[in-house]
Amino acid sequence: MKLKSIIVEDEETSREILKNYLKKYCPNVEVLAEAANVDEALLLIRNNELDLVFLDVEMPFGNAFDLLEKVGDRDFETVFVTAYNHYAIDALNAHASYYLMKPISIDELIKAVDYVVEIKTKEDALQDQVLIPKTNNVNGKITIPQQDGFEVLETANILYCKADDNYTEIYLNNNKKKLVSKTLKYFEETLTDSGFARVHKSYLVNVNEVVKYIKGKGGSVMLSNGKEIMVSASKKSDLLSYFK
Repeated sequence: MKLKSIIVEDEETSREILKNYLKKYCPNVEVLAEAANVDEALLLIRNNELDLVFLDVEMPFGNAFDLLEKVGDRDFETVFVTAYNHYAIDALNAHASYYLMKPISIDELIKAVDYVVEIKTKEDALQDQVLIPKTNNVNGKITIPQQDGFEVLETANILYCKADDNYTEIYLNNNKKKLVSKTLKYFEETLTDSGFARVHKSYLVNVNEVVKYIKGKGGSVMLSNGKEIMVSASKKSDLLSYFK
């Protein structure tokens, strides 16, 4: 895992030492920039997507805690690097990932970086689980992934799903369509307990939205929005079982 980071330290020599240590012993840390005071650091944090900030406590015109207060909610980890051990409790209260004492121990630096990697790995794993399209049977919802997170849909608002190679088009009752990078078979398994029936190799329908069945070898169903969908002969009995 590559960690995008910045170093916030008012002493140039200390910045160079830390940067050299990271380059030699923690190659997975990419130092994007350096800051010598709170204002410079705040600008870097606001203009970059960061995983990790190495943060000295005492700086000109404010300290590390002033900086974190100005940042507010943050999604990066912090490793405090300081010559003073009496800030440890404050750092803990500020949710610091690690507290390094100067002069920096290489072993402790490696431990600090490894610990941040562990935190980030767990966060990514959790996010990946959330971004997998899935239903919550209690709330009747399904999550579908997007580039910037995920969207929550009410399963009751889904009219039908249509296969599009390895993608699925989800049609909603507000005339909107969502394209999701999962197969129709995946959604068939996901929505099977939410009143959805596979009526064709290319279609999965919300049975609650069926307003009419038209006879035939397989027949067809009419949905509440007027959409008519053919029913495969092999799927006919499965569909009709919902209406017995």
